[in-house]
Amino acid sequence: MPFYFPDTPDLPLPPGHRFPGTKYRMLRERAQSEGVFEWAGLVPSPEVQISDLLRAHDESYVRDAIAGRLTPDAMRRIGIPWSEVLIARSLATVGGSLAAARDALNDGISGQLAGGTHHAHRAFGSGFCLFNDLAVAALTLIAEGEVSRITVLDCDVHQGDGTAAILRDVAEVQTISIHGASNFPFRKVPSDLDIGLPDGAGDKDYAAALAQALDVAAAFRPDLLLYLSGADVLADDRLGRLELSPAGMMARDLAVFRFAKSHGLPVSIAIGGGYAEPITVTVEAYLATFRAAQEVYRF
Repeated sequence: MPFYFPDTPDLPLPPGHRFPGTKYRMLRERAQSEGVFEWAGLVPSPEVQISDLLRAHDESYVRDAIAGRLTPDAMRRIGIPWSEVLIARSLATVGGSLAAARDALNDGISGQLAGGTHHAHRAFGSGFCLFNDLAVAALTLIAEGEVSRITVLDCDVHQGDGTAAILRDVAEVQTISIHGASNFPFRKVPSDLDIGLPDGAGDKDYAAALAQALDVAAAFRPDLLLYLSGADVLADDRLGRLELSPAGMMARDLAVFRFAKSHGLPVSIAIGGGYAEPITVTVEAYLATFRAAQEVYRF
């Protein structure tokens, strides 16, 4: 039952950059020091094969992104400067989601300490996302006949516009997004189910939205659940605008994992966004998601 992490250095970012590039290393170090994955195993993510990446992205975009040939405007839209570390990390993030999805089919649950790059579209990146890991994983498993139906449950505070756009015409994949209605992206792409919450929505509002989403997922009868958890729903998040407490976020994660386990539904976790200050608040929230999985699955 391995879980994955991109084995790359911290992203080289200019001083004052909004993206907290150290959070992934901090999360891995905390998880290892506390033995969170002692029984499950924590291993480096494999790089995705380009042939699989091209299931979700245009070849010219992929080649230009990897070679550093994207225009300055395209890189500004992504929001992270080009570097070899960015490319290595992005390829490993997609590879980690695909590997975790495969393992979930065998073991019931898996995931990675990264992922959820849901703003990446077929021919451009956006919102700190270069390639769309969950879209690649879903399209690859469907193409290979590993599964017949997949649900992507996106609980990041920002709507999964790239995922919705890439998978819009793929009947075998259901996309569900619970997000802040007035938050980024400001031009949203319709998912199969979108639940937009108002600024300031708290634990009770979120629980009701999640119950609706899980009912819709159950009716679809998927063979696999790709769960983008997201720590940016917390009240302390700089970019969130919702008011979930740590207890409310834990209740969300427990509800998702209990739903999946009770339906015999394999689930793979991607952690999504988190931008609290201090960033240790986000790291603790990420850890809480994996602790919730540990409680339900007893690994």
